[in-house]
Amino acid sequence: MDNLAKDKTSKLLVKYSIPAIIAMVVTCLYNTADRAFIGSMEGVGAYAISGLGVTMPLFTLIGAFGVAVSVGGSTNISIKLGAKEKEEAERLLGNTFALELLGGFVIMVLGLVFIDQILYAFGASAKTLPYAKDYMSVILLGAVVNLSGFSLNGAIRADGRPKLAATIMIVCSLLNLVFDPLFIFYFGFGIKGAAIGTVICQLINFIWTTYYFTKGNSNLKLRLKNIRLKKEAVIAILTISITPFCMEVVTGSIHLVTNKFLQGYGGDLAIGAMTTITSILLMFLMPIYGLSQGMQTLIAYNFGAKEYERTKKILLQGMFAAFVFLFVGFLLTRFFPNVFVNIFTKDAVLEKICLEGIKIYLMTLPLLGVCVLGPIYFQSIGKIKQSMFLTLLRQVILFIPIISVIPRFIGMSGVWMSQPIADVLAALIIAVFLIKEIKFNNEKDDIVKKSA
Repeated sequence: MDNLAKDKTSKLLVKYSIPAIIAMVVTCLYNTADRAFIGSMEGVGAYAISGLGVTMPLFTLIGAFGVAVSVGGSTNISIKLGAKEKEEAERLLGNTFALELLGGFVIMVLGLVFIDQILYAFGASAKTLPYAKDYMSVILLGAVVNLSGFSLNGAIRADGRPKLAATIMIVCSLLNLVFDPLFIFYFGFGIKGAAIGTVICQLINFIWTTYYFTKGNSNLKLRLKNIRLKKEAVIAILTISITPFCMEVVTGSIHLVTNKFLQGYGGDLAIGAMTTITSILLMFLMPIYGLSQGMQTLIAYNFGAKEYERTKKILLQGMFAAFVFLFVGFLLTRFFPNVFVNIFTKDAVLEKICLEGIKIYLMTLPLLGVCVLGPIYFQSIGKIKQSMFLTLLRQVILFIPIISVIPRFIGMSGVWMSQPIADVLAALIIAVFLIKEIKFNNEKDDIVKKSA
């Protein structure tokens, strides 16, 4: 893996990001099809997709733990590999896997026991609860294989096999496209069928990734002696996990807060409209998340190897690529909103609400590259306090006060407008932090060169 500190940064960014981007695009295609199938359920589609919207806070909170531990583990693994400490990297791999197994089991048990109370708290009504419960009860049953398999997929990228990690995600997502209509319509399981298809694919991911690290041609091995929690390894993982965990928890909390305002100002179908619009948003954000995965591995490795100038180049190249892509997305959603909305619903009332919201909610789309990649950069170099603050900035420190005030004056339009206002302010503040960090790293790089 020495090439990570030697090859041209743009070449490496393409090599490590493109597979992850492809995987994220395919995953997004699955999510799009999943919600499109649910929205097309005859006679109940509008309320079914609203029920799915109710599950998003809980779904996101489950993902919060999985993503956080995966990122904490894979980042530490990359740093240890950059420092040529293979045995320690394997110990971190085993502890990451163990944490995900334990977390998945706890989430499954607590979620199933308190599912009604949780969904009502997240905005369910008598009309949407049956759909939300049918979906989440199955998802919770698959939490153990979901989280542990996800962590191993992230570790495959850190192990130097980004194409394989992407291939696994792509295959599972494509299988999901087959399973969705099969279980929803052919077997007549409805919204529960979408969840069944998802869990089956999560199981396939778990088996495939586990095989790679035990019997496959991996650099690191998942050894039984390492699948036990060790204090030092757990602290190392959780220290970096704090930022992505907060990011995901914040996302789930924002879904919860937003659902409450949507229910109050627009009712059940307003939640369905937000589900539709955020699904459209994910079409353009998922590739940026894929880009961030490639950046994370490269920045962490080069930081561990004290190649500070290269970390700056990787960041700037990633930022530029994100802006260009998101600007194209902004133009498409601005001029062709009907095309995107009609993917998810043909219900006239729901479509009208979506069209009213999409032009406002996505007006700051080009700025989201800064909002996503900025905190990831600080996380990758181990600066947890900065990453934590910048993660909370957009959707807690700024968004919650804004959405608590503006809708009181302009109603539903204020709900749509709150996020773009928070995006602009957050992007400006994050840019200031990044400029200061780049200057600081330039000084460190000069010191390293002089001492060489």
